[in-house]
Amino acid sequence: MAEPKPTRVLYLVSCAAPPILAIGELIRLLQAQGWTVCLVPTPRAAGWIDAASLATLTGYSVRHDYKQPEEPDTLPRADAIAVAPATFNTINKWVAGISDTFALGLLNEALGLKLPVTVTPYAKPTLAAHPVFKANLMTLSQWGVNVLPNEIIRPRSKEEAFVWGPVVAALTNLDT
Repeated sequence: MAEPKPTRVLYLVSCAAPPILAIGELIRLLQAQGWTVCLVPTPRAAGWIDAASLATLTGYSVRHDYKQPEEPDTLPRADAIAVAPATFNTINKWVAGISDTFALGLLNEALGLKLPVTVTPYAKPTLAAHPVFKANLMTLSQWGVNVLPNEIIRPRSKEEAFVWGPVVAALTNLDT
């Protein structure tokens, strides 16, 4: 009898921006590529989603806060992390080393663990033009983070869905 193929575990950190409203679509696409996905929304993003249905989809609790010391870990160890969508605020706090949310704590630890990380910035043009944001994206890239172009997932028109293909493609061939 053939052994079941082990899946790779991806922590999907998602911020409070419009694409989070369709994050289930990205999760399904990643699962089809063999990823076990654990969703970690930022605290603000957690209020925008149906955590129960997304937990059913992933098979894991949707964690947006640190656990209590006596609580067991409910998520398997990550092989990689994707941040989609990644907001102006989260990117800037991450580069500054701030870990005031569970999502940021995971991102900061990922750098120290040398986990593969892919970030999909989603900042409106006025924020994306901020010199600190541009510099921070360059810094993340220098640290080995795969930084996709800002708003690459934005729909081309109001009738279209978010364009998840670039995120899936970036994660498809990772050596984890």
